[in-house]
Amino acid sequence: MFVDERIYTLHAGQVSTFLKLYEEEGMACQVRILGKMVGYYYTDFGPLNQIVHMWGYESLDDRFERRKQLQASSEWQSYAKKMRPLVVKVENKLLVPAPFFKVPG
Repeated sequence: MFVDERIYTLHAGQVSTFLKLYEEEGMACQVRILGKMVGYYYTDFGPLNQIVHMWGYESLDDRFERRKQLQASSEWQSYAKKMRPLVVKVENKLLVPAPFFKVPG
């Protein structure tokens, strides 16, 4: 499994607003289309005002197709219009499993 790690740095003080909006309007669509949410977090110390979320994919082609479907979703686009003004910066990493790592379960 490949993991797509995404870090959103928000304007100061916007974490609770972002999380509420995501839970009410973005999460259902994203989970339905992307599938495997590995984790969804916010920072408490260190770099502040960050949302960190990770999504698991069977392959790079799987990731590409699911992300394409998400971007094409009118439901997601409606949410994204409200979410984008809260975000200062987006970072994205593809995490590749070490050869000895086995997915639990």
